Amino acid sequence: MRLRRSPVTLALAAAVAALALLPLGYIAWYTADVGWSGIRELVLRPRVAELLWNTTRLVAGTVAVCAVVGVGAAWLIERSSLPGRRIWHVLLVAPLAVPAFVNSYAWISLLPGLDTYGGALLVVSLSYFPFVYLPIAAAFRGLDPALEETARGLGLSSWAVFLRVQLPQLRVALLGGSLLVALHLLAEFGALQMLRYPTFTTAIYDQYRATFNGPGATMLAGVLVLLCLVLLLAEIRLRGRRGYARTAKGAVRPVRPVALRGLTGPALAALAAVVALSLLVPLGSLGYWMAAGASTALDGAALVATTGTTLGLAAAAAVVTTGMALPTGWLAVRARGRVATLLERSTYLGSAVPGIVVALALVTLSIRVTPWLYQTVPVLLAAYAILFLPRAIVTVRAAVEQSPRVYDDVAASLGASAADRLRRITLPLLAPGIGAGAALVFLAVVTELTATLLLAPTGTTTLATAFWSASSALEYGAAAPYAVVMVLLSAPATVLLSRDARRGLTT
Repeated sequence: MRLRRSPVTLALAAAVAALALLPLGYIAWYTADVGWSGIRELVLRPRVAELLWNTTRLVAGTVAVCAVVGVGAAWLIERSSLPGRRIWHVLLVAPLAVPAFVNSYAWISLLPGLDTYGGALLVVSLSYFPFVYLPIAAAFRGLDPALEETARGLGLSSWAVFLRVQLPQLRVALLGGSLLVALHLLAEFGALQMLRYPTFTTAIYDQYRATFNGPGATMLAGVLVLLCLVLLLAEIRLRGRRGYARTAKGAVRPVRPVALRGLTGPALAALAAVVALSLLVPLGSLGYWMAAGASTALDGAALVATTGTTLGLAAAAAVVTTGMALPTGWLAVRARGRVATLLERSTYLGSAVPGIVVALALVTLSIRVTPWLYQTVPVLLAAYAILFLPRAIVTVRAAVEQSPRVYDDVAASLGASAADRLRRITLPLLAPGIGAGAALVFLAVVTELTATLLLAPTGTTTLATAFWSASSALEYGAAAPYAVVMVLLSAPATVLLSRDARRGLTT
């Protein structure tokens, strides 16, 4: 039987989907077990209403700010005569190398009075606006310039062209980027805890620490999951069914940039302010605290050991998660159908669950069902897999799409077994996609904080948790070296994200 139709592959993909949906299943089971009276007692409280207000207004404000900054910056880079567009593009993507909780540490250590709604809005917006900028910039590069030139030829101003021609075609990219910002913010714990801004994630963590996974924490997790599902459905609804795809590529033609003239100075000043606030402030703060911390003894051995532990966990998670992505990515291409689509989408839905909910579910299940696995590396790796499976599946699926079926068919006709075809043909062809997916998972695990705090085995310290322990104790100088290493390890991802886009810019 051919590998692409093997029931073993289907069973493996089903097992991966079941793992991805485990946190959702746990929340649903617990909610049903508590009953309506328990839900009413635990959810319909003034404290939950306060958390809902804090969370929704922060999400709404951050999405709005990120949309304005991301769309405006993308227009300047892709459609204007702004000088040095390549350099500005790299600088606008670079904040992704600084984790949000490190950015929060940088700001709060310099301005302790930033623990307000305005402070939280500022910090998380500076951390997340690249999630909107990147898809909008990519969408701008895919637009047909002929439509814009025709609109200008009909007498429309640049502003009118943007509103009536460009913005409608950016709708899908804008909604996708905004959804990504909103989901990241719902899952954010470290940055908001450091800023002392209460949301559902911080409240769940506090409840867990206070009552060790009491019913209050689980019900708050249920509300948080519901908010995530509402966002996913709202994005699908707002996206609509209209498309703006071009029927043909047509002749390759360069985009004629809009001359800024007297607005060049203000545009440069605005971008410089964004870059300074999102990049120079956190890096400058890290440099300051590194210098300040030099007066105290730096425990180099602890830093090296923690870095080694982090790299080891990240490597193990990359191998496990990418291996789990293989059957799902393979079925999605080689056995297209409702079952394969359902299994693939299940992994995406599971990863949309905030990390603290994933950790809470795994803690409870491991204690009740498999107590010998509580606070062990396998449970931690399972959490990483649930959170980061889509990063591996997307790249594996792309590699399978580009891998011709004929090679496997020819090998099968020559009598090669399924195992031989997998080892000698399939895996070498998929190697680039597997490597890319593993790299994405590796970099994500290096800076993961929330699940690691709750699930890491006793005595296991990563860069993120060591940084968190020091910064929570207000030992900013001691925390700085761990933050610097995380930024350095995250930098390659930023380079990869910006490299392809730079090729489309001429200045």
